[in-house]
Amino acid sequence: MPTPDQIRLEQTRKRPRILDLWWALRPLQSVVRLMNTGAHPDDETTALLAAIGLREGINLSYACSTRGEGGQNDIGTEGGPALGALRTREMERACDLLNMRLYWHGTSPDDPIRDFRFSKSGTETMGIWGHDHLLHRFVEIVRTDRPDIILPTFLDVPGQHGHHRAMTQAAHEVMTAAADPDFPSNLPPWQVSKLYLPAWSGAGQAYDDDLPPPEATLTVSGAGKDPMSGWSYARIGQMSRAYHRTQGMGRWVPAGPGKDWLLHLAISHVDGPDTALGKGLPQTLADLAESAPNIAQDLLVAHGFITETVSAFPHVRHIAKTAQKALHHLQKAEADAPDQIAHRLGAKHRQLAHVLRLALGVEANARTSQTWLRPGDTTDVTVEFDSGDAASCSHSLTLPYGWSEDGGQITISSDANQTDPYRAEYDPVDPPLPRIDIQLETATVSVSFDTPPVILPDRAALIAPDAALINLKMPKRSVSVAIADVSPAGTQVSFDLPEGWSMQQAAGGIEVNLPDDPEPGLYTLPLYVGDAPAMTEQRIAHDHVDPTVYAQPAALSVRVLNVALPQTKVGYIGSGHDAVADWLTALGVDVTVLTDDQITNDETLAGFETIVIGIFALRFRDGLVSEIPRLREWVDQGGTLVTLYHRPWDNWDPDTVPPRKLEIGQPSLRWRVTDAEAEVTHLTEHPLLSTPNTITAEDWDGWVKERGLYFAKSWDDAYTPLLSMSDPDEEPLKGALLTADIGKGRHTHCSLILHHQMAKLVPGAYRLMANLITPRR
Repeated sequence: MPTPDQIRLEQTRKRPRILDLWWALRPLQSVVRLMNTGAHPDDETTALLAAIGLREGINLSYACSTRGEGGQNDIGTEGGPALGALRTREMERACDLLNMRLYWHGTSPDDPIRDFRFSKSGTETMGIWGHDHLLHRFVEIVRTDRPDIILPTFLDVPGQHGHHRAMTQAAHEVMTAAADPDFPSNLPPWQVSKLYLPAWSGAGQAYDDDLPPPEATLTVSGAGKDPMSGWSYARIGQMSRAYHRTQGMGRWVPAGPGKDWLLHLAISHVDGPDTALGKGLPQTLADLAESAPNIAQDLLVAHGFITETVSAFPHVRHIAKTAQKALHHLQKAEADAPDQIAHRLGAKHRQLAHVLRLALGVEANARTSQTWLRPGDTTDVTVEFDSGDAASCSHSLTLPYGWSEDGGQITISSDANQTDPYRAEYDPVDPPLPRIDIQLETATVSVSFDTPPVILPDRAALIAPDAALINLKMPKRSVSVAIADVSPAGTQVSFDLPEGWSMQQAAGGIEVNLPDDPEPGLYTLPLYVGDAPAMTEQRIAHDHVDPTVYAQPAALSVRVLNVALPQTKVGYIGSGHDAVADWLTALGVDVTVLTDDQITNDETLAGFETIVIGIFALRFRDGLVSEIPRLREWVDQGGTLVTLYHRPWDNWDPDTVPPRKLEIGQPSLRWRVTDAEAEVTHLTEHPLLSTPNTITAEDWDGWVKERGLYFAKSWDDAYTPLLSMSDPDEEPLKGALLTADIGKGRHTHCSLILHHQMAKLVPGAYRLMANLITPRR
């Protein structure tokens, strides 16, 4: 494992000063501002943004509605709001590489603008998000950032994700609303000059736009390379996308001519033919001079020095000299700038200050000895500072409310705020606190801490498990809860219990005891630290993003249910993307999580009557695909194989992976049922729907998020479809649950999201899963 110093050296090597300076010079070329809009982190059009940002210097921002908390996670177990917190940090890092500001429509985990699940309808999405709520936030974003151009990533057409459709609809509406002086807002109106739509289809593995894209009115070249790095703009775009690791993003782009981008001008408030993105807009400080005669001279002089600054590369002393002169005249212009152009001058000010720091070779780094802190804690802080070639230069730590620094130590006061995992805005050149502020004569430049510390809740505890099962078919009537990291340390902890329940303090935690015959249902037991409710946190730390934390009220959820279990030994082959094995164990099933050695041993496999392959395992479990022939033979000899849903690209070969041909449908929009309350029809009487539990309409109640996805599209005649279901106004799908008798054994493929329902303690999911693992007799 590399040492911390080795990691720092590797990270530093990847970003040489000369490349950073080159990229910092690019935005000096233009005052045009473009806002890309999308519904999720990773919806941004990165290749196009890299081209227009680095080649043309267009000032970039991204407005995103949700944190992607309803998505999948390819790198960990974070889900729901915790996944949203992780994807927020991923989106921030992706913006860093493109020098792009970031705005969120949903500003907290409780905001109705959230990734509630997959949707096929913009109307449905707007109904859940709240049309007026979304538009009001969008107006705030536009009036704050003041873009000249808005570019949604997707089209509002049938066959496209409903979240995408809603955002494109809102982009049309905000063109009028943001400019309306009567729209309720404390910010002055702003008229966006152009709205472009993509003149390309959004069809692919997930979607299949029903309607063709609009006619292209403008072509933005994707050809060429960044002259300094030698990388194509498409490759640079993928470098940004690679920060979206939870979604498996980041694809290698081979050398080649590049892809052009076709755009359709949907709304325009400027004159002239549409021959370039910036056509009809002021593009430089010199253009702004025409509309501000009182500061025109300073703008023209600043423009001249900026032109010289850009041309001086790579001569850093010349760059520093002319950038300083440009900044001097720009600041004079800022003092008397009219409101309509002040934001453009402010952006140019920050860009010049950034260039000046890099050209002068000023370096600053701050690191703390601890990452995870609570109110009242103290940590050492080390600041490294090199003034480079600056004649006059100083620095200071700028800390959040409740933080203080003295003698190389940072102290967190008792009233300091917890770290916000859902920051509403982010700007790479104006990083959030804590940070180092560097004063370069009249310019201030801000630099983030290397790894910003995370402030945890002050009254908190970690509980494990935080959800438990009591199966009335089993004798167990207690739950052992481990409790750790109690804050304040040493404080007594307890649960608020239902009537008839009891608890006793145990080593490292609490034993919760149920009555002998509890009523089935879901019970929530809040945890108290002392006499006040506690929070519990999920610490989120991955090497590609800054750490963060998601905290929520600490409570133990106990589902009391009645599930008959088969007498069988189950082997589970997982990939770390679900906890089905744990939930089956909690239910009372005899489960063994199979190691690689056990999977490759025929004698070991023969000891299991049932084997379950978890979601995505064929992709993420190294070597599993090569063992599929062994498992197929095991089925033929009498084994019961259950495969949970996989995507077509998860190494699922329809001819060689399942015992008989079974094709997974794509695009996924057409092969999923998003309505968690969709009516489920049983197509046949089959033991899987009756043994050992009779599956009834009640078992389909209380499902969350959706019914299932990546349904089978076609299958061998050996398979029998057991269920039929559909979203409103769509034809029924029959590929959610298929089963086939194979030789002496059985294969069942389940595209219902049982792993998610089990995590949410949905009783019907457990009853159905108990049936699926029941061996064929």
